[in-house]
Amino acid sequence: MLSWWFLGMVGAVTISKGLARECDKFSDLHFHDSFIGTTLHVRILLYTRVTGQCGQELSHLNFTETPQFNMTHRTTFVIHGYRPTGSPPVWIDEIVQLLLSQEDMNVLVVDWNRGAANLNYFIAVRNTLRTAENITAFIQNMQENGASLSSIHMIGVSLGAHISGFVGANFKGQIGRITALDPAGPQFTGTPPEDRLDSTDAQFVDVLHTDMDALGFREPLGHIDFYANGGADQPGCPRTIFSGKKYFVCDHQRSVFLFLNSLNKTCNITAYPCSSYDDFLDGKCTQCDTFKPAPCPVFGYFISEQKDTILHLNQTKAFFSTTANQPFCKTYYRVDIVPWNQPILSGVLTIKIHNGTDVAEAKINHKYSKFEQYKTTQLLAQFDKSLQRVQKVSLQFSTNNVAGPRYKLRLLRFQLSSPEHPDRLCRYDIILEDNVEVSFKPIPCETSGF
Repeated sequence: MLSWWFLGMVGAVTISKGLARECDKFSDLHFHDSFIGTTLHVRILLYTRVTGQCGQELSHLNFTETPQFNMTHRTTFVIHGYRPTGSPPVWIDEIVQLLLSQEDMNVLVVDWNRGAANLNYFIAVRNTLRTAENITAFIQNMQENGASLSSIHMIGVSLGAHISGFVGANFKGQIGRITALDPAGPQFTGTPPEDRLDSTDAQFVDVLHTDMDALGFREPLGHIDFYANGGADQPGCPRTIFSGKKYFVCDHQRSVFLFLNSLNKTCNITAYPCSSYDDFLDGKCTQCDTFKPAPCPVFGYFISEQKDTILHLNQTKAFFSTTANQPFCKTYYRVDIVPWNQPILSGVLTIKIHNGTDVAEAKINHKYSKFEQYKTTQLLAQFDKSLQRVQKVSLQFSTNNVAGPRYKLRLLRFQLSSPEHPDRLCRYDIILEDNVEVSFKPIPCETSGF
């Protein structure tokens, strides 16, 4: 492990047959190139544990010139999307090194910057098919040299996701896996499957949606489709055009950073199969019943370990929420409340959990929750950090009623349970005054009741 990392740090040159040579780098163009338009030219850069961060441009015809390209190893293609400014993707170096840290594989970065860099997005879209033809011919040569289609993994970002789909279709779905990171929506939404990525393009297709209301694709495209924060607005991304370029790219680009996080193994982002994001936020989908006896799907690079369960379900939509910053993970608790009030009350519930040294807070405000007498209200509390051994719980109920009367919410029972742990914490007979925080020590739930 240290040997390939050290060579990667050298970065400027690599040693081949005793001779030093310069590394081949991703095309670094400028806005001027994008403004006048670029002609498509596809380059494929090889990275291995031997070459580290030093890319080697491969000949499409003669692989024997590059002995580091081992056909018996797994091969992962990384395919970028539209590049309106012509600059290299900021995440290229990181994804290469993180992939190589997983196993001794061939990482092939497809550089079609000359063709993707164009102020005219429609020209870049037209170039996706030609780029796919180029990659298809390259893989055919790989096959002739002993490579297996099932050992190929294609990671496509935005337009790169559809390029991956076109390549997969050319091989009649025999490519091992396609990971699509926020597939492009404009010019692809509403098109038939043969004109975009779809689940038949590989043996396993996993998709992440992060900007479906703008640059991304809304509908499911794979065997499993993950919707981060509902698939649209991402935490921490600007909401006004006055933020400049970040306003346009932040939600779309978040898909890549979430995938990188899964490679980092800092924490696992658990997703929950569900029919809608609203149902997920209401805590209706935290049991992963459809995945039994397998655990809930874990988003990212390692989802392939759950491939058999996912393929058995035919098509799955799964939802998860994140924080604004890395490592992005949230901790979920399902909340079950049985009110005692005669009138139906609506409001926002804020929950704090304490372990004696730290506090985590969750505000359930995606909509006004309705609390009806003797009827269990189910909610999902999302905390930005995980606390072990919860010792105290604080609740605050708010109707946001400024001028009207101050209501009281009477709870017959309150239950807090984690989808990842069997313990259930309860409290009985609680009175919550409007905008007044109440703290208590929870107790184990009774076996009867919930």
